[in-house]
Amino acid sequence: MDQITWGPAANGPGDGILGDLKGLRVLDLGCGPARHAAHLARTYGAHVDAVDASPSQIERARTRYPDVPGLRLVNADAVEHLGTAAPYDVIYSLSTFHFLDPHRLLPALATALKPGGRLYFTVLHTNSAGDGPTPAVTSRPEILRPAGGNDLTVHMWVLTSEVWEDLLVQYGLRVQGVTVLDAPQENNHASYRLFQAHRPDRITARPRTVKPPVAGAAAGVGAVLLGPQGLLLGRHRLGTRELPGGTVEPGESVQEAVVRELAEETGLYAVPADVRLLGILLDRVGDVVRITFGALVTRWRGEAADQPDESVGDWRWWPMDALPPDLFECSAQILTAWRPDLPIDHAPAHFTPISDPHTPTTA
Repeated sequence: MDQITWGPAANGPGDGILGDLKGLRVLDLGCGPARHAAHLARTYGAHVDAVDASPSQIERARTRYPDVPGLRLVNADAVEHLGTAAPYDVIYSLSTFHFLDPHRLLPALATALKPGGRLYFTVLHTNSAGDGPTPAVTSRPEILRPAGGNDLTVHMWVLTSEVWEDLLVQYGLRVQGVTVLDAPQENNHASYRLFQAHRPDRITARPRTVKPPVAGAAAGVGAVLLGPQGLLLGRHRLGTRELPGGTVEPGESVQEAVVRELAEETGLYAVPADVRLLGILLDRVGDVVRITFGALVTRWRGEAADQPDESVGDWRWWPMDALPPDLFECSAQILTAWRPDLPIDHAPAHFTPISDPHTPTTA
């Protein structure tokens, strides 16, 4: 029987959990001999890419399924494939995620899903000896016992469900459900977790703090940098994703403030002549009217990196069609003033343009 069983027993949700697959682009990540991928292509008319890093597994699959319509067999590293493939409607994986560093896998996976795309994967929660998950995002040695073979020690990320959910949210995905999959044998403590997640159709913004800024910090800047790999965003220690920026200091121009904040936060260097002001955003924080200047930096040098004693780090380039959720509200307002077509939800602010935000630029 080729229907997906997901866990150590045949009592999981089966294929039905995947929803309608007809005509959709589907990825089987860590497909092994591709039995499930071939089944989904044959039964539901899906276009399935079956990817595995093992040449022998892909060779077995090619021998067994030489001409299944809609099935493509790929020998590749999972993350490298995710970085080059066209986006998928559905991605699923059976017991592969826990072999890969989630900080390497999940950002690539989030950008490989279409907006509204669905993700399903199983991970080890408790091994057969009863050793449970850890709250730290670190790998640990686990012993695999292949049928007819010698024991094999591998490193796996065996994490709590809460940690997996936090990681998924961190990289722009939302968890819809977690299913417990226990081994049926009384003396076998193995237990897995099946995660259902999706990439939201729209990007959320997190509100400002209700505490108003001090009088000298009521004017701020936010800088848009669009490079070949996407838009530059950092992660604040409070969890929001945001543009480089900060407060305009006494005696400096807005352009100089952008250049200074960019260097202080990211280590990137620009000159005021390469800063184009997009406009002014006005909103209210408590009883204080907050003024934020949105700016487009058209040229810079260096590599974005975390800087000492800064509250924002983890600088990454995000594809424009895969921006993360929980944007800082001010950054969200600047981005939609720059590109009104972006699917970002946030509190309104009054925007007064200074220049045409749609004039194309290059880094």
